Amino acid sequence: MALDKAKSYLKKWGLEDKVKVFDVSSATVALAAKALGTEEQRIAKTMSFDLGDQAILIVTAGDARIDNRKFKDHFKTKAKMIPLAEVEDRIGYDVGGVCPFGVKEGIEIFLDDSLKRFTTVYPACGTANSAVEISPQELHEVLPGSQWIDVCKDWE
Repeated sequence: MALDKAKSYLKKWGLEDKVKVFDVSSATVALAAKALGTEEQRIAKTMSFDLGDQAILIVTAGDARIDNRKFKDHFKTKAKMIPLAEVEDRIGYDVGGVCPFGVKEGIEIFLDDSLKRFTTVYPACGTANSAVEISPQELHEVLPGSQWIDVCKDWE
C-alpha cells in the first residue's frame, strides 16, 4: 500500500517505472547502499522532525548529519525528531520507508544542500525495501513547494 502510494505520486512525473524494489531490507543508509550497490552518501535519507505545531521532512545525503546550530538558526527551535511510534500517523509512511512522495497534507519538505553534489540520489519509496534513482533537481521539481536549505554537517 505505501509503495503504491509513492509510485502513484511519482507517476505524475513519469518516474514510477524507476522505482526499485528489493528482496532485502533498505531501511537504513547502510542497507540501502548495499541493496543498490552504491555509496552510502548517495542514499537520500528522509528524516521527520516535530516543530511543535507542525511536522516537517528534511531529505539529506546519507553521510550528512543534522547540525543542531544550523537547524535552530533556520527553524527557530531545537531539532526534535518525531517519536518512532508517531511517524506513520503524522507523515503517512512508517520508519524505514519514510519518503517525501505523497506525504500527508501540510507536511513541509526541505532538501539539504548535501544532496546537490550528486548526479543522482536514492530516496526510499514508502517501504523498507524500495528506492528510486532521481537527480537532486528532479527531486526538487517533483516536490512542489520544497525548499533547499543548509542544516547539515560532516559531508563537506
